[in-house]
Amino acid sequence: MTAYSRTKDGREEELAYWRKHNALHGWMEALFRVKGGTGMFNGEEVELDSEDLSMLETSVLANCLPVTQGFFFGGDTSDDPVYKERDLEFIYKAREVISDGQSVIYNSSW
Repeated sequence: MTAYSRTKDGREEELAYWRKHNALHGWMEALFRVKGGTGMFNGEEVELDSEDLSMLETSVLANCLPVTQGFFFGGDTSDDPVYKERDLEFIYKAREVISDGQSVIYNSSW
């Protein structure tokens, strides 16, 4: 699972990488669906805006990321302190990128 920035001219730079963070993936899948995404959430992109990042931050700080199960996801990561710290670092970086006029994209492929 990767989050990256995308400039207006199409250049991309990785912001964060997570391995088997099923709780974050479940949260992103729910966001994907709210934004109109359909079908299997595998290899699909979801763009995050400032409001999305605020909702994600609230969920991370409250340990409210959804438990997401599946063969490729491993154990429950919804309250793992290591993932929590990395999630918050990502949110901070993503806010900076958005304030610079770039897009923030989440994508996963399993």
